[in-house]
Amino acid sequence: MARKRVKIKGPSHERWLISYADFMTLMFALFVVLYGISSVNEGKYKILASSLIGVFKAPPTSSDPIQIGDVARQLPITEKRVIIKPSDIATQETSDSLKEEVSMKKIKDQLAEGFEGLLKQGVMSLEGSEDWLQITLGSEVLFSKGSSSPTRAAENIIADVAMVLGNYNNPIQIEGHTDNVPIFNKEFRSNWELSAARAASVVRQLQDEGLDPKRLAAVGYGEFQPLYDNRGADREKNRRVVLLISRSALTREALNNVRSQQP
Repeated sequence: MARKRVKIKGPSHERWLISYADFMTLMFALFVVLYGISSVNEGKYKILASSLIGVFKAPPTSSDPIQIGDVARQLPITEKRVIIKPSDIATQETSDSLKEEVSMKKIKDQLAEGFEGLLKQGVMSLEGSEDWLQITLGSEVLFSKGSSSPTRAAENIIADVAMVLGNYNNPIQIEGHTDNVPIFNKEFRSNWELSAARAASVVRQLQDEGLDPKRLAAVGYGEFQPLYDNRGADREKNRRVVLLISRSALTREALNNVRSQQP
């Protein structure tokens, strides 16, 4: 039986059709993308065109055109600035002071009436001047020895003081004072720290009682502002907390207003 011969095919000469088809497909996709990019939305174009026409044809809102460049620098400044003269400030503060002097008298009368017992016992003293009203409290009533935590009696006293001072807007500075007996414990290493902490403790309670913290300030003087000789028998009386109430409640606010108006 004769065997069939297998015909061996030669190399194909039609492979270029595959590359050609791929190339044509890519070209078609490219032209589709270019057409999509070049097409314009007529509706949006009309809206944009009408908006631009309205802007350029609208009447000017100012009689003086806005200059650009060096010309603008030569134009006079038309902005009006509020200038406060020192004489105006003095007049305003004088009228405010007359009103505040009445308030200071009210504060002093209310405190004297509410703390009559403590004043008679000498635990509290109340002094007044043209510029300040001073409330002095002995530290032995407010704090335990070497501590800045107020006692129960101190909390009641400070709450009553806050009830009176809460009706006014005068600034209040709380000062802490000690004697010259050295202190060194786990909490405080010097009388400076103790006096400042006691003043801050009173400030914190006054704020908790509802006083505006912007009115309050805490200062510690240590033993360096004594009322009595720290070498004498009355040395313990130097341990005290002082509340200084200012007569000029609007002084700082007036100065801030002047600074804000300066160029």
